[in-house]
Amino acid sequence: MIQTPLLLAIDQGTTSSRAILFDASGRPLQVAQKEFPQHYPRDGWVEHDPEDIWSSTLAVTQEVLSRAQGTLASIGITNQRETTIVWDRASGEPIYNAIVWQDRRTADTCEQLREAGHEVEVNARTGLLLDPYFCATKIAWILDHVEGARQSAEKGDLAFGTVDTFLLWRLTDGKVHATDATNASRTSLFNIHQQHWDETLLTLFNVPVSLLPQVKDSAADFGTTDTAVLGQSIAVGALVGDQQAALVGQACLAPGMLKSTYGTGCFAILNTGSEALASRHRLLTTVAYRIQGEVTYALEGSIFMAGASVQWLRDELGLVDSANETATLAAGLDSNEGVYLVPAFTGLGAPHWNPYARGTLLGMTRATTPAHIARATLEAVCYQSAELLGAMAEDSGQSPALLRIDGGMARNDWLAQFLADISNTLVERPVLLETTALGAARLAGLQSGVFSSLDELGGLWRGERTFTPQMNESQRQTLLNTWRRAVASAVLFSQPKD
Repeated sequence: MIQTPLLLAIDQGTTSSRAILFDASGRPLQVAQKEFPQHYPRDGWVEHDPEDIWSSTLAVTQEVLSRAQGTLASIGITNQRETTIVWDRASGEPIYNAIVWQDRRTADTCEQLREAGHEVEVNARTGLLLDPYFCATKIAWILDHVEGARQSAEKGDLAFGTVDTFLLWRLTDGKVHATDATNASRTSLFNIHQQHWDETLLTLFNVPVSLLPQVKDSAADFGTTDTAVLGQSIAVGALVGDQQAALVGQACLAPGMLKSTYGTGCFAILNTGSEALASRHRLLTTVAYRIQGEVTYALEGSIFMAGASVQWLRDELGLVDSANETATLAAGLDSNEGVYLVPAFTGLGAPHWNPYARGTLLGMTRATTPAHIARATLEAVCYQSAELLGAMAEDSGQSPALLRIDGGMARNDWLAQFLADISNTLVERPVLLETTALGAARLAGLQSGVFSSLDELGGLWRGERTFTPQMNESQRQTLLNTWRRAVASAVLFSQPKD
């Protein structure tokens, strides 16, 4: 056991980068966070400048390290998944902006592949659907739209990575080009059953294998940071996608355990153990984590807009000054009074998977106020969560006994209670809501010997509050049925034009 070990989590998210220093008990000792700009070049396009991702990550990491007191055992990196970066191997410079997971620009390409009958095979090999959410079509788009990129890729001069890989490359000064199985499983290029890059998929999506990183376990030797970058050489012991990191941080380490993270988007993941369970409801089958070569799988449902919808209320509409106001506004009403928001600003995720749908506000009257819209925004997150939980229950054959929640929105007591009510599920909130960073840190600790096993990690979870369903079944079904009508209306309005 390392004496007084400290674990550093780099949590690179969609709207900000954070670094959190934990002790072995999971207590956060130092935290630094920095937001960075979002870019929307066209309708449905979402980009980040990779240099903003890097500079913000470097700044918060250096800030936390400057305040660290004790022995730093390892670094764990967790990241926004599916966001796609291609860079020059010689210079390390990106050849195009990062195309963010929310981006819809390759929707037509996915539709063409679907119409050609490829989705069944893609799903069988990857557990994913044909959707612009995933990396493969984003990579091909960059290669086909940046002058000379495809020729450079064919010559082996370019590298692809999700954000974890890009950060690792920069932290090691280009010495390590690697990812882990969780991030690889989100590219549409990785065979989740055989655990390798799939030649059939590479051919289908027209992606050269020379671009791709080495795939390792989630807790593994990812090299050490270059002294010229951080001023010291520190072992990188874990890479893991943000939602899988939260699954570990929430100690959902046994089959049947379920967590849902409420950040920019909302992501529910059900641990299915060694079984890669195929969904009948268009949920995703994905890698939960891979430890010592042993794969644990999960079912996942993705909602693209959760906290981002509250950001929209604050930044674009100016209806609230802070996210905290939404709970007060929602609680001030006895009901939603028929107002529903379908927050399909960048399409609909699971179980609908409609990239063309757009945000729709329904049921307004002259009496509608900002409070109604705020409540509709919070309710929409819960309705979508209830859809995901219902689909998971049918796919797995059992309803989850409880749901563990985390992320920034989980602080909202009103939302947590409405979620318990509308999903008819016990909702547990942990003491520490930053479970994504915690999961990355604990995987790094597993690799460095701070922890001996996943079982030890499971015993470290601590709850803060439990929310028990209180809504009667008749009211619950009425609300859900009206929500389904609202979604149908949004989809109908947004049908592609001939």
